[in-house]
Amino acid sequence: MPKMKTNSGAKKRFALTGTGKIKRKHAYKSHILTKKTKKQKRNLTRTGLVDKANAQSVRKLLCLK
Repeated sequence: MPKMKTNSGAKKRFALTGTGKIKRKHAYKSHILTKKTKKQKRNLTRTGLVDKANAQSVRKLLCLK
């Protein structure tokens, strides 16, 4: 049986925390920033956690149990 391959796009976008949760970055922070408020841009900078509903599919992309 061949080894499982990690999805290349997923490994660039997600990271594991120490407790095993999956960290992610917010969308909408790459361009068209002039019309967004300072507060909105500041809050998009912070990282978030992947929702429980999507965690299993992300784990599959990262080849984690």
